[in-house]
Amino acid sequence: MRALVQRVTRAEVRSRIEPDGVLVPVGAIAAGLCVLVGVTHSDSGDAARALARKVAGLRVFDDDDGVMNLAAPEVGAGFLVVSQFTLYGSTDRGRRPSWVDAARPEVAEPLVGLFVAALREIADETGAVVETGRFRTEMEVELVNDGPVTLVVEA
Repeated sequence: MRALVQRVTRAEVRSRIEPDGVLVPVGAIAAGLCVLVGVTHSDSGDAARALARKVAGLRVFDDDDGVMNLAAPEVGAGFLVVSQFTLYGSTDRGRRPSWVDAARPEVAEPLVGLFVAALREIADETGAVVETGRFRTEMEVELVNDGPVTLVVEA
């Protein structure tokens, strides 16, 4: 599994879930981490839980000395998780991305669900919120990258 993690001052995801095609807000956080998550064919439940621990443990928030030394749960920061199959897109052969490394939705959806559940277990200890997008829908993600701080994390 792969995650693109961005420290944000705020983030929101809207999804087209209405028959008329209107975008509806489905998840939002104030300061925290926006986490785009991709799944490949060899991923497992263990990978989902390991990735959640890595993401939750990222020390990307400032301590009292202004040093990035604190993790999101330590500062009460929220998480906005959005499934993102294009993280496994390949441009090795030309300009048109290939999606063959991305897991099919029926494989990816439960693993993203496990990732979210594991992240919620960690966040519940500190009261941090975990919001999500909607799987298999067209989404718009709006965020303000703080820093900017952006990392790729793999498990």
